Amino acid sequence: MRQKGQPTTLEERIEIAERASAGESSREIAEALSRPISTVRKWRQKNNRYGRAGLTSHMGRPAEGALAQFSPEMKTAILEMRDQQPGWGPKTLRLELAKEERFAEQKLPSRSRIAALLKEQQKVRKYERHQELPEPEKQPLKRPHQEWELDAQGVTTISGLGKVSVINVLDTFSHVSIDSHACLHTRHPKAEEYRRMLRRAFVRYGLPEQISLDHDSAFYDNKSASPFPSRIHLWLIALGVQVRFIHKPPPMEHACIERHHQTIARQAFDGQTFRDFSELQQQLQARILFLNQEYPTSALNDHSPWQAFPQARHSGRVYHRQSETQILNLQRIYDYLKDARWFRKVSSVGTFSLGGFVYSATSRFAEQTLEITFDHETRKLTCLPEKGEMSFHLDIKGLTKSSLMGKATNLSGYIDYQLPLPFG
Repeated sequence: MRQKGQPTTLEERIEIAERASAGESSREIAEALSRPISTVRKWRQKNNRYGRAGLTSHMGRPAEGALAQFSPEMKTAILEMRDQQPGWGPKTLRLELAKEERFAEQKLPSRSRIAALLKEQQKVRKYERHQELPEPEKQPLKRPHQEWELDAQGVTTISGLGKVSVINVLDTFSHVSIDSHACLHTRHPKAEEYRRMLRRAFVRYGLPEQISLDHDSAFYDNKSASPFPSRIHLWLIALGVQVRFIHKPPPMEHACIERHHQTIARQAFDGQTFRDFSELQQQLQARILFLNQEYPTSALNDHSPWQAFPQARHSGRVYHRQSETQILNLQRIYDYLKDARWFRKVSSVGTFSLGGFVYSATSRFAEQTLEITFDHETRKLTCLPEKGEMSFHLDIKGLTKSSLMGKATNLSGYIDYQLPLPFG
């Protein structure tokens, strides 16, 4: 449990208020947040008395400074150590300060006072409580195309081509190899490569019910503790495909696609030399056709996936590239975003970033943390500043069909072995 006196974040104070409103006791909240019970009681009382405005922090001694009772020389020494060693926290700084002969006879500040000084001087490391994106719960798989696992294999060297990263998609239930797509000269395929491959897979197999993804930056804002969904994430939601992120590292989750990476490598390119990208891509498509149509799988009683599950040749949810604009339903995104919440700190010039777009909150809110939600009726962002109860609204950016669809790309590079189905 963190020590009494350590500053709380706006996210923590809001969570204390919300948990209290839900009926949790101060002790239960303290245990859940690893905070002293006195800290929880303090913010519960402030919220009860003043509401949202009471959650603004006023820690420290603004008028005199965090170390007003100590010599200026000691304060300077702490700040110089911090500048030279940005990774040193209050505990380390106090221990190092005790080694200084010039302070041998002087009383040293506590860790909490050093922490207050660092916060006062804006030398604290940014901390945000994690805010998960809304997502469906993991369900038992009962049918083909209920969930696809998508992942990029780690970069490999292929003779004749150099460094290559191969993206694979697998239907977890039926073991059908949905698609394989090679990306040259990169360790991290870009979002447009994933989108191109998924469009190809949708044309061939129709839309799945759900796709599970890892926390790659193409899908997930992994630099923020309260991530905003990526453009490809929102694109899938608008298509009616649910997105689920894995929460345990492979092989605890995504075990199937991790094994599938090895199968594709052995079947398609291990020990092979290719003249160009097109030849590799044709080989990948030929081998996934072989795996689906002929290769016996022990998990399927030595049948191939198509033999075991003839219905897995198509999901029944038709997708056509030409009609993608009509398939996209922005209301699905509005309904999804209404359950999410984000925290962003406003810069010194009054801006903040959300979902890859820069917003202006004006310099009036500089250096404050905003609690941001989406109003699905007005389709605007509601921003609640850390100090004060008055919220303001901003038009959300990037929520247009053309923005979600990205650049137009052709779907060449695969063998079209799935004939159009007679859905009418």
